[in-house]
Amino acid sequence: MTIGRDSTNEITINDAEARQLTEESNLVKAARWIMGRGPKHVVIKKGEHGAFLFSGSTVFFAPAYPLESVFDPTGAGDSFAGGFIGYLAATGDLSEDNMRKAVVYGSAMGSFAVEKFSNERTIELTRPEIEARVREFHRLVAFEAPLSA
Repeated sequence: MTIGRDSTNEITINDAEARQLTEESNLVKAARWIMGRGPKHVVIKKGEHGAFLFSGSTVFFAPAYPLESVFDPTGAGDSFAGGFIGYLAATGDLSEDNMRKAVVYGSAMGSFAVEKFSNERTIELTRPEIEARVREFHRLVAFEAPLSA
């Protein structure tokens, strides 16, 4: 796989693809290697373990949504990509903050995809369900505790 320096602003791949492309087992190093070849942003999906967004010198991580039951994981990565790209397209905002939101929307869409067979769940989804899942993501990772001892 060749990455053109001027043709790609963002790339979304899974962890196995990142390791294979870069021949690097460390995903941080793999992302830096990829960014050194053109893309300004690298999203590395880790399936049930969430997704990373590497952008410049920063790293953002969004967990996968915790589900008791996974019916069919087929298409979850594609659903993630659709949610990620769809959010960016809908907002027209490619700032780092908005890309972080897009990763959460991607994670939300991936979580819906595994709830039923094939694309059955994503076809019946409503916007309020998506927004509720995104709010739940925020609740899962937000904390108010002070960081100092």
